[in-house]
Amino acid sequence: MVTFRQLRYLNALARHRHFGRAADACAVSQPALSMQIKDLEKDLGVALVERRSNDVVLTETGLEIARRGERILSEVNDLEDFARHRGGVLSGTLKFGVIPSIAPYVLPRLLPLLQEKHPDLELELRETQTRFLVEELVRGSLDVIMIALPAPHPEIETLSLFEDAFLLAAPSADALPNRQRITAEDIDQSRLILLEEGHCLRDQALAFCADASGGTLRELGATSLTTVMQMVANGYGVTLIPEIAVQVEARDERVKLARFAMPEPFRTVGLGWRRTSSRAQDFRALGEIVADVVK
Repeated sequence: MVTFRQLRYLNALARHRHFGRAADACAVSQPALSMQIKDLEKDLGVALVERRSNDVVLTETGLEIARRGERILSEVNDLEDFARHRGGVLSGTLKFGVIPSIAPYVLPRLLPLLQEKHPDLELELRETQTRFLVEELVRGSLDVIMIALPAPHPEIETLSLFEDAFLLAAPSADALPNRQRITAEDIDQSRLILLEEGHCLRDQALAFCADASGGTLRELGATSLTTVMQMVANGYGVTLIPEIAVQVEARDERVKLARFAMPEPFRTVGLGWRRTSSRAQDFRALGEIVADVVK
């Protein structure tokens, strides 16, 4: 009979494509994981894995079983959540993922308030890029995520929390147009500094600046908005900064800000959770607190 343990091990193997790394992720020995995968193949009567010298490739059947197994494990997670958290709103463990362009500006204000209002809540935080948060949410490693909407997955239900406008950050010595608000055409793309690929903030800035004139983008591989803003402060270029980050990142007198003409570019920040989760009440309560904090 197929077991949840076997499905978890197969899921880990599909993600890591290596028996050793999959075993580490599952906190078991490599022989134990390998034996469970062989037992699963025997129980199902199909080959799930192509074993190679340096990595592992799942067969077409193995990939489909891993995909279906991931859905089963996710639903089991939700079932356990339903039983575990019937005692009250925002109690027990909550695995919460947040993207890097939101976490430093919301969490320091949010966490003390959550602790005060919901002392029985135990938060487990994860900060990483959207695509990783979505993957971990869908497979059940996270309960809820805070990202820029829309969520790039059909199995995720979302709740919009607030709109976050973008401003242009430039060195204080830069000459900007002599008017109250600027446009995308005022941005010299050859001086535009963005986060490295994979960050949704980069994609949103590129989408807004798509029609702006200028040269090639500066590829600097920055992984944090703090790094980008320090480069702006030191005269290396300009960037788009979300308004929620201004109080933290734009206090340097070497940086000046300019607002864009209406309609201003913005992102919608919200929460996302699995549609099958039984904790929607928790997530909506969390969303109300986040919205209050941001206001």
